[in-house]
Amino acid sequence: MPKFDPVYIAGVGMTKFGLYPERSIKAMVREAVERCLSDASARPSDVEGLYFGNVGQAVIEGQAAAPGQIALRPLGFETAPITNLENGCASGSSALWLAVMQIRAGMADIALAVGTEKLSTDDVARRESLFLGGFDVHDREGVFRELARFSEGTDSPSIDGPRSAFMDIYGHWARAHMRDFGSTQEQLATIASKNHWHSTMNPLCQFQRPFTVEEVLAGRPLAYPLTVPMCSPYSDGAAATLVCSRRGLEKLGVKTSAVTIRALVQVSGTDRDYRDWDRHITRLAADRAYEEASVSPADIDFAEVHDATAFGELLNAENLGLVPRGEGGIAAMKGETRLGGRIPINPSGGLESRGHPLGATGLAQVHEIVTQLRGRAGERQIEGARLGITENGGGLYGIEEAAAVVGIFAARGE
Repeated sequence: MPKFDPVYIAGVGMTKFGLYPERSIKAMVREAVERCLSDASARPSDVEGLYFGNVGQAVIEGQAAAPGQIALRPLGFETAPITNLENGCASGSSALWLAVMQIRAGMADIALAVGTEKLSTDDVARRESLFLGGFDVHDREGVFRELARFSEGTDSPSIDGPRSAFMDIYGHWARAHMRDFGSTQEQLATIASKNHWHSTMNPLCQFQRPFTVEEVLAGRPLAYPLTVPMCSPYSDGAAATLVCSRRGLEKLGVKTSAVTIRALVQVSGTDRDYRDWDRHITRLAADRAYEEASVSPADIDFAEVHDATAFGELLNAENLGLVPRGEGGIAAMKGETRLGGRIPINPSGGLESRGHPLGATGLAQVHEIVTQLRGRAGERQIEGARLGITENGGGLYGIEEAAAVVGIFAARGE
């Protein structure tokens, strides 16, 4: 594994997530970017490269070209290259990965990653077509045949009602895990209840109300074993992260508040055997990230993972090695993954509560990581937090995510 010069996070910023039909993407991006630049005491003229992550603006609003330039140029960014990218729900993390690559390549000292999404729309069919585009549009029936093979031998009651196609995908994943490891619906409800409790301490969350395990179980069914309180909502929002080399930090005058990126890894998957859970795309990314950072799962103090459903947290807690394979739900039932537990996961409230504006989600995870490592998380602050990890996945290829990004971040000096 090659060794790189350190890359630092000098500033973060984000909007409160929610549904804001009256707000434009441009307005949300302005808020997040201005907060980020202010956090780093930076000006637009300091930034030497910009990466703009978004999934659905072309589909929902028709902004099919140059969305980053249209959102960012009015903020004073001139001459620096602006690159637009779409990588499913991993778009924000992929934007950060590219910004870090530019710094590591020595082509810039200061770069900006931005992620944004606006899912509030009266055209529900257009929004649903966005999610249907998250996997192979040329063979949708074949995609679900493969998923049915993956969850073969499990019971799935027929459920009517509106939902994203990805809830059915997560349902297949969850049922396969229940078959192979004995995970239960109550364990998923415990994870969701924990994350909703965390959200009551985060003013940036879309939802900030607690749910008991019983209330989660009693929620409207989506795709067995999932209920509405176990799943992320449609959301609007934006988030931004400013990354620097050491020379960039010196230029900005940032000192103790900088966070070090110990590793940032993006991978695609393999054609693995369905039952080979340890070849999951996120496990591959995590193994590489631990090697790059020269740490192990035992060194991690807390995590932000992609809980588009509660099962997403269960699975990726295992993929990151934070709990043994097959014991993600057991760890949640023991209280290990809640604030005050052995390894707090999603102290922000996660996607289930904070919201999931697709292109912004990965950078919102980084916002929470930085806030915790700076010791500024208020009543949800994790005592002694020095090393945090993020996991963000996007799209579907075969039976798993099409893209995965895992990052390891350290408080300055770690």
